[in-house]
Amino acid sequence: MQVVREKIRSLLRESVNRIASENNVDPAAIPEILIERPKFDDQGDMSTNIAMQVAGIFKDNPRRIAEKIISNIHKDEHIERMEVAGPGFINFFLTSLWMKDTIGRILKEKENFGKQDIGKGRKVQVEFVSANPTGPLHIGHGRGAAVGDIISNILSVTGWDVSREYYVNDAGLQMDILGKSTQARYFELCGRKDRAPFPEDGYKGNYIYDIAKEIINSEGERFLDIQPEDSLEKFTDYAAGRILEGIKKDLERFGVNFDRWFSEKSLYERSLVPSTVSYLEKHHYAYRSEGAVWFRATMFDDEKDRVLIRGNGVPTYFASDVAYHKEKYDRGFERVIDVWGADHHGYIPRLKAAISSLERDPEAFDVLLIQFVNLLREGEQIAMSTRAGEFVTLSDVVDEVGVDATRYYFVMRRSDSHLDFDLELAKKASTDNPVFYVQYAHARICSILSEAAERNVTVPSVEDLDPKILGSAEEKKLVTTLSAFSDELRKASEELAPHMLVNYVHQLAGDFHSFYNAHRILGENRDVEGARLLIAGAVKQIIAENLKILGISAPERM
Repeated sequence: MQVVREKIRSLLRESVNRIASENNVDPAAIPEILIERPKFDDQGDMSTNIAMQVAGIFKDNPRRIAEKIISNIHKDEHIERMEVAGPGFINFFLTSLWMKDTIGRILKEKENFGKQDIGKGRKVQVEFVSANPTGPLHIGHGRGAAVGDIISNILSVTGWDVSREYYVNDAGLQMDILGKSTQARYFELCGRKDRAPFPEDGYKGNYIYDIAKEIINSEGERFLDIQPEDSLEKFTDYAAGRILEGIKKDLERFGVNFDRWFSEKSLYERSLVPSTVSYLEKHHYAYRSEGAVWFRATMFDDEKDRVLIRGNGVPTYFASDVAYHKEKYDRGFERVIDVWGADHHGYIPRLKAAISSLERDPEAFDVLLIQFVNLLREGEQIAMSTRAGEFVTLSDVVDEVGVDATRYYFVMRRSDSHLDFDLELAKKASTDNPVFYVQYAHARICSILSEAAERNVTVPSVEDLDPKILGSAEEKKLVTTLSAFSDELRKASEELAPHMLVNYVHQLAGDFHSFYNAHRILGENRDVEGARLLIAGAVKQIIAENLKILGISAPERM
């Protein structure tokens, strides 16, 4: 359909330019020709309002202009007829040849169908999850993981050179609290709770006890003879390492792999924070006041200047973030995409201001916000309290419903909208469950093609397909949806919106189920049977490719 749309756009452009020439109008004054799908089937397959757009330029009635445009378009094998409607719309009714063309392209190009070169090989870094190594990944992190990974997949198949990165927050106050929490549990298990009281804002989850037990098993009680402040670093490093190890395993199981795990500590080990602050001072984007170093954020329309280095000489998280993002650009990335929790939305203008000060384009920096996930069981919300250390982990959800359902549900809605995730629905082997609904369409087609092979039914070549056979409303709707894959993939890439592909593949599965329920595939006369097997094969190809981008399996049987 895309090829036919561009062909019709070209025919319209030629016709309008001819009219412009006759009226001594500069063709450059003609606006872009927009072609849309009409709302109702009786209005044709494509429609344009170009006659109304140029009425003022040509100083004529839009309907009369539309008639002239039609009269200048020569006969084309894809166009059955054209008609003027309403105040001057031009509606195109197509022959079935476009359906044959679409099916042929899908089956010929296979997994390359729909791929585009939007990125033109430019380097883009997608940084996501980046949870503090202070506890297991919860479902909010899981949603960010799914969004970041699928965005990376989408960008990869639309021409970008993608690098996935996890920023390990292994420095600062939270790591100190983790170490003190683990140390306190160690002394508690050793019967010396008085040696290291549990911090008021410590991590209360049972996993801290588990880590403390591991330390006892490997080190014994030798830390009882050492002052707590002298052993704190050992507890911090061990706890952070064990938690990060668990995070890596959970993400790998979830189908998420990173090209780089970037340590916040390395920013300080390589002196990147002080060098970045010096850079900002040198270029007059930072100044010293009241013993602190401040970033001139107000130069970039932020509401106030921001502290980089506190009066006591300790860098702020903001200083680390500026240094980290400078390091990203210094590595040669032309575009940077961060996936953050929605509670960080106020931080975006600040970091964009910093990126501007680094003489980088803030428009080439995108932030995707991840909203909260409400976990439900049969419609009832499951209570969670991170303060008490009680939360549902990503691993818990994957254990219960599997990787496929978890990834699918996490990206069913826009990432910046709240998401209700019903565990019981996600486990149902019924069409009420959207991921089952889509996977079942793929498995159903595999079963049909397998049965055709058992019956020794030969699937014809597309060249032998008579397009006139493809005449039913269900076939037309199904192939129309197939043809939209390229557009949906392009929009998902441009808008960084994985949910668009989820909506698309659900629509495609639904159109196939409707087609299958209305028409037999096997057992019809040879030409009809062959045509419908070709359609089914094309649908199977697109569903499989879509699910691959989503990181979800396409089962052959269910």
